[in-house]
Amino acid sequence: MAREAAGPTLEQLAGDLAAGHVTSRALVEQCLARIEEPGGQGTAAFIAVDREGVLAAADAMDALRRAGAEPSRFAGIPISIKDLFDIRGQVTRAGSKVLEGPPADRDAPAVARLRAAGFVLIGRTNMTEFAYSGLGLNPHYGSPLSPWRREEGYISGGSTSGGAVSVADGMAHAALGTDTGGSCRIPAAWCGLVGFKPTARRVPREGAVPLSTTLDSVGPLARSVACCAALDAILAQEAHADLAEIAPAALRIGAVENVVLDGIEPEVASAYETALERLARAGAAVERIAMPAFDRVAPLSAKGGFPAAEAYAWHRKLLAERGDEYDPRVSVRIRRGTEQDAADFVELLAGRAALVAEANGTLAGFDAIAMPTTPILPPLLSELEADDALYGRANLLALRNPTLINMIDGCAISLPASAPGEPPVGLMLAAGAGQDRRLLAVARAVETVLGA
Repeated sequence: MAREAAGPTLEQLAGDLAAGHVTSRALVEQCLARIEEPGGQGTAAFIAVDREGVLAAADAMDALRRAGAEPSRFAGIPISIKDLFDIRGQVTRAGSKVLEGPPADRDAPAVARLRAAGFVLIGRTNMTEFAYSGLGLNPHYGSPLSPWRREEGYISGGSTSGGAVSVADGMAHAALGTDTGGSCRIPAAWCGLVGFKPTARRVPREGAVPLSTTLDSVGPLARSVACCAALDAILAQEAHADLAEIAPAALRIGAVENVVLDGIEPEVASAYETALERLARAGAAVERIAMPAFDRVAPLSAKGGFPAAEAYAWHRKLLAERGDEYDPRVSVRIRRGTEQDAADFVELLAGRAALVAEANGTLAGFDAIAMPTTPILPPLLSELEADDALYGRANLLALRNPTLINMIDGCAISLPASAPGEPPVGLMLAAGAGQDRRLLAVARAVETVLGA
């Protein structure tokens, strides 16, 4: 049986609000209490919380609901926002100490769309500095921990670390994140949540501090596929948010065997194989396949790939002026952008275009391809903090599988695949560009099998 995230879904909350069983103020107060809980993860998960502001917003949503004028059925539900998004009147720091203002004069489009739907922006969540790591460590603001065996101190994954922990711990009921190479999917996998990476161009990225303008995507983390689908429809401004009904027995899933299983830990392999077996028993056609395009991703990115080149272009002035204030593990990766010249970048663009074309040919034969979200379990924070080499190896392994999908311009989702009490493992499903709503429908069908 798959791990289920604690707490209600967005649809359950919407139903309770509509029936008058709960108010937005009560939901917000509950989330604030969890954030402020002594010994809890609130101070590590959040960089900023405007307590009075969010209570006022909750009261406003309650007043609109009493008047029958709520902007959507989700009006009044608390959602957390990754610190790299602009929120009107707040400073966007992107998990760093070098961005000091001024406050944003408008919301990022993704934030504005959530606000227009009536979500209450509960606070700005912590993240890997400038989103440049899949592990979620932040020496400036602290490193949120996975709920799994928390007393031992396992990391939550990144870069949307605080967003994942905010939902896992009931400090928010969903989170807005970004995903350049797994930053929604990795923390979702390691915190027992669902994380969705849409096609990169699906949701506007303006008003968000970029990592890679080629690969960045804006997506949600939440407690179910339906939650992510509802948020995706709002973020993409789709008028028709309903998902197609798909029977598990109608699915054709390509289980990828090359690259994605290299270095896999036994617990991950076991949970992954169990998930595939459950799908097969439910009638899904599960075919073991190779994706030759995946073999070429690492060589193509040997000089740092798109993130290094595009991050360096954005950061080089700041690095020259205040580079000693960066997390050294972040700045060293950004500086790799100096290894590429114009010809390298042109070759990188052409190489990616070939990857996309080749991968799309394979993807066309399946409803989705499947792989472990990460081949490893969340490492211990104390061990990563003490060992740069271990940090580097863990980061590469955490990012590897999710990055494959960003490189082929696809969409992907991570579902919890481990049983209650077992180490957290994610099952990633992916499809080609523009297949977002179809993939979400497929994921919902898979979710019913894993949760049965």
